[in-house]
Amino acid sequence: MGTQQRGMQQRAVRTRNAVLEAAAEIFADHGYEAATITDILERAGVTKGALYFHFSSKEDLAQGVLDHAVTEPLPEQPVRLQGLVDVGLVLAHRLPREPLLRASARLAADQGKRDFFGSPWHEWVKVTAGQLTEAKDRGEVLSHVDPESTAQTLVGSFTGIQLVSQAFSRMADLDERVAQMYALVMPAIATPAILGQLDMAPSRGARLFAEQREQIAEAG
Repeated sequence: MGTQQRGMQQRAVRTRNAVLEAAAEIFADHGYEAATITDILERAGVTKGALYFHFSSKEDLAQGVLDHAVTEPLPEQPVRLQGLVDVGLVLAHRLPREPLLRASARLAADQGKRDFFGSPWHEWVKVTAGQLTEAKDRGEVLSHVDPESTAQTLVGSFTGIQLVSQAFSRMADLDERVAQMYALVMPAIATPAILGQLDMAPSRGARLFAEQREQIAEAG
């Protein structure tokens, strides 16, 4: 491959990434229906031809945002309930800082486009219920707790908190609100011995995410 061809490919990648980032910011701020191609073009600083070279429509752009919103698994915790809490705290840290992830969450919550974007909430409930079932089998969860209904409550609560935080502070306080949710809910779920071990501090998400980045950098 010649130098000129490599340069063209690199520019194409940069343009595509710029369009995706701009689309993510617009979708995250305004939602899918209110977002316009004109807004995205202005935010990205590219021509209409450059955008349509990579994405055929607004729906194609939205799907690109969903496809590029990446989440990596966190290190397994000895206490399974801590692992469940950690997922929410890390997500609460990342959402305000990552337009692609924030936009994917808003697009996923758009019930009007569910047939196109899918419904990841079912999968999130399934994963959370699995974590709760495992924690219950290990004696971490109170005997009366139903993993499925509890998972639905947790996922629904996180989603609602995310929307409220967006409306009140553009998610600047999301980590605090999510930590407060766990502080209120976990006493009704965890056994007393496990409850005393759980770290639900708002700062835990940022700390875990930084550690995760370091581990990925070292592995790479």
